[in-house]
Amino acid sequence: MTRIATSLEDLPAPAELLSMSGLAFMQGMLDGTLPGPPIAETMGYMLHSVSDGAVTFRGTPEFKVCNPMGTVHGGWYGTLLDSAMACAVMTKVPRGSVYTTLEYKINITRAIPPGMLIECVGTVEHSGRSTGVANGTLRGVEDGKLYATGSTTCIIMKMAD
Repeated sequence: MTRIATSLEDLPAPAELLSMSGLAFMQGMLDGTLPGPPIAETMGYMLHSVSDGAVTFRGTPEFKVCNPMGTVHGGWYGTLLDSAMACAVMTKVPRGSVYTTLEYKINITRAIPPGMLIECVGTVEHSGRSTGVANGTLRGVEDGKLYATGSTTCIIMKMAD
């Protein structure tokens, strides 16, 4: 992801979004022809790879996402997993449709040290007319350890023919 949206005007118009498949949309963010979401900059992660049914983000939690105990806040884990899993579902969304997260769950298996490079992979398990289900893992890039897992159900909504 080479650029981030800095205002609502930077985001694609609804007609532009609906004119392409979810996979094309995600590939556009990866190659920089479409802007990435501002939350990625806020939370310190970026889109790393996109394929049909899978998305990978990489990020480094900085001190600004720590809780009062000095450890990475669970919201960082959840935001990164929600992004990867839901964007994986997006790669299966047909032209003329949109999606949103209906629910997600995370399981934190160990504390991420602030400053560690993390890879989060979302993989689609099911994609139908109205729902998509995906799973995610959050691992250390250098140590390969599992730091969290997640699952999501997204609703897919047809907006145009």
